[in-house]
Amino acid sequence: MTRGITSEAPRREAVDFAPFTESIPLRIASGRPHTRRMTRQLMVGKVPVGGGAPIPVQSMTKTDTRDVQATVDQIWALEATGCEIVRVAVPDAGAAAAVREIRSQIRIPLIVDIHFDYRLALQCLEGGVDCLRINPGNIGPTWRVREVTKAAAERKVPIRIGVNAGSLEKHLLQRYGEPTPEAMVESALFHVRILEELHYPEMKISLKSSDPRMMIEAYRRLADQVPYPFHLGVTEAGTAFSGAIKSAVGIGTLLAEGIGDTIRVSLTEDPTEEVRVGFEILKALGLRKRGLNVIACPSCGRVEIDLMGVTKEVERRLAALNINRSLTVAVMGCAVNGPGEARGADIGIAGGNGVGILIKRGQIVRKVKESELADVLVEEVQALAARGEEA
Repeated sequence: MTRGITSEAPRREAVDFAPFTESIPLRIASGRPHTRRMTRQLMVGKVPVGGGAPIPVQSMTKTDTRDVQATVDQIWALEATGCEIVRVAVPDAGAAAAVREIRSQIRIPLIVDIHFDYRLALQCLEGGVDCLRINPGNIGPTWRVREVTKAAAERKVPIRIGVNAGSLEKHLLQRYGEPTPEAMVESALFHVRILEELHYPEMKISLKSSDPRMMIEAYRRLADQVPYPFHLGVTEAGTAFSGAIKSAVGIGTLLAEGIGDTIRVSLTEDPTEEVRVGFEILKALGLRKRGLNVIACPSCGRVEIDLMGVTKEVERRLAALNINRSLTVAVMGCAVNGPGEARGADIGIAGGNGVGILIKRGQIVRKVKESELADVLVEEVQALAARGEEA
């Protein structure tokens, strides 16, 4: 097993990701630090993956890659949402030809997704991509994987070994009878050995399934067998509601155990929603501090204001502002837990009988009419964020 090899320096200048790279220790319910699996770090463009680096959030474009302008526009929208690494599908030579032009018009690192035809990977490497994702189960004979690996090594481009329960090698399906965590791990280890035999440790691994339980078990089984970074994801998770829940269960469980180095939430939605859900998972576990963290009272019979209406209005307006500074914003609805929760936030409101109190940094600032609560809170958040950015 190849271990302890120093990763290569990035190959090109890239965007400054300072606003998105806060990292704090993973903690479990007791408050004690939880050990994160230490992995060999690699660079995807300018973004470090593994080795204790902050966990980057990825997404994938939903455009026709051959449509360069539409794809570039979507990537810029993803970057604006916080996406740190983006992937595009390359199903044919036309898409592969477009990769070079796309790469020249974007700032965040670009990964290409290759299936079936290894020649597309070679063409994309010539186009300047930052990482390759190949599915060992469908790219063909071992010699093709070797050809791609040699070309990637010449350019110091990392490879993601993308094992998917839905496209395992035929001999593994015959042996195990169906997709299983054991079959997925065996597939991954076989292709890891190919890259190691070629003395190319610049790899990360994914073991994806639409079943969160299967992907959790697969990653757990592989975690102690290799030193390489893991890309986490529940594939074909579904639409925003069900997909976010499955992803939070699968990705969140592993991250809480210290397993995982980069994530992608797969949703049948606009890809910017994938990024938002990804960051919410990381924020919920205390792994990243990017943007606003809105906490809100679930409401009950004690509430005397339109809490749901105020909360939705606050979230809608704050989301449109795209504030990158880390702030906790509280919207509370009664005198039981409201003031205490709001005091624990950077800024918040606690509602009463037609009125509310504005609380900033633990101190009650003033009373506010219910009709003005959303306006006042949004204005105060903007002001607080602006002062913080200036400082």
